[in-house]
Amino acid sequence: MIQSVILHLEDVGKQFPRSQTPAVQAVNLKLHEGDILGLLGPSGCGKTTLLRMIAGFEQPDTGTIALAGREVAGLDYWIPPEQRDVGMVFQDYALFPHLTVEKNIAFGLKNSKKKSSLGIQRRVAEVLELVGLSGYEKRYPHEISGGQQQRVALARALAPHPALVLLDEPLSNLDVQVRLRLRQELRDILKIAGTTAIFVTHDQEEALSISDWVAVMREGRLEQFGTPETIYQQPASRFVAEFVTQANFIPAKRRGDFWETEVGCFAINPYLVDAVTPDWEQLDRVELMVRQEDFILKPDDNAPVVIRDRQFLGRENHYSLQVPSGRELIARTSATTALPVGMRVKISVPENALRVFPSRRN
Repeated sequence: MIQSVILHLEDVGKQFPRSQTPAVQAVNLKLHEGDILGLLGPSGCGKTTLLRMIAGFEQPDTGTIALAGREVAGLDYWIPPEQRDVGMVFQDYALFPHLTVEKNIAFGLKNSKKKSSLGIQRRVAEVLELVGLSGYEKRYPHEISGGQQQRVALARALAPHPALVLLDEPLSNLDVQVRLRLRQELRDILKIAGTTAIFVTHDQEEALSISDWVAVMREGRLEQFGTPETIYQQPASRFVAEFVTQANFIPAKRRGDFWETEVGCFAINPYLVDAVTPDWEQLDRVELMVRQEDFILKPDDNAPVVIRDRQFLGRENHYSLQVPSGRELIARTSATTALPVGMRVKISVPENALRVFPSRRN
C-alpha cells in the first residue's frame, strides 16, 4: 500500500535579521501519512525554527513547504497557520486556565462549519477517550497533573482531524518517571488516531523510542535522516555518532589487516569501513567508533586498561575506563557481574560493532 506524502520540504531555509548564520539551511525531507518523525538535535540547531515554519509561525526565506499536496509556503507565497490544517502541542501546553478540559478541547472546533454543537460534544468525547481522560471533562487545568495536561493539549490538537500534528518538546516539563510512561502513551495515541506527527526533542532516547523516522539536525542542516535503528547503528557522521549514540572514539593506525590502538588490535572489516569512509585505504590514521554497550571487558592483570570508576544504574553497570594515554572510555555492561574499581581489563569488541571515521589529525 502506497502512503500519500503529507509533508514535503524542499530546500527550506531561514535566517533571522540579527544573525550572521542561517537558523535553517537547505532542508529537504518527505513525511508520509501516519508516520511519526522526531526532529532531534542540540539546543540552537534549528529544529524549533523548522517546526515553526511548518506550522506557519515563521516564513521561510528559501524553498517550499507543501502539506497534503498543497503548497503553503514558497517564493512570495505564504498561508497563515489557521489555514494549514495543522495541530500544535506547545512545550507549556498553552491550556486556557479559565476553561474546563472539555472547553479547552472544544475551543479549536468552535469555528468549524462542519461541526454542530452536538458534533463538537461527540468529538470532544472521542478524543478524551482516545487519550484516556474520559470523566475529566469538567475539571480545570490546575486540577489535573502535568501528564494529564499534556494529554489534554494533545487531544485539543487532534480534535479537528488535522493532516499533521506538531509537538514542540511535549514531554520536557514532566518528571522523569512520567516522561518514560508517556513516551509509549504518546506513540500509542498517535498511532491509534492514524495521525502524521512531528515532534521536536533534544532527548536521544525519546526520539528513538517514539519515532518511525528520525531527522538529526546540526547548525541548521539536516545531518542524517533515517529509521531509529539506522541512525543509532549506522551514523553517517561523527556528529551523529557522538550526539545520538554517545559513542567512544579510539585513535587507530592501519597495520595490514588490523587497526592498531593503545587498547589492542581490531580486525578490519572493509564493508563497515566503506559505509562511512570510502577512502579509508588512503588514510594511515582513523578513529574507531565503539558504542558503550559494545565493549566486552575481561579481567587481565597484563592489560593496559584500568577501571577508574563504576556506577551501578540498576539494570546495568557504567564503567569509566582509563587507557595508557590518559583518555577515558565509557563502557556499559549487564548488572549481573560487577568488576571492581582498580582492576585491569582487556577490551574486545564484536567485529560488526566497529565503525570507522577519518581521524581529525588527517
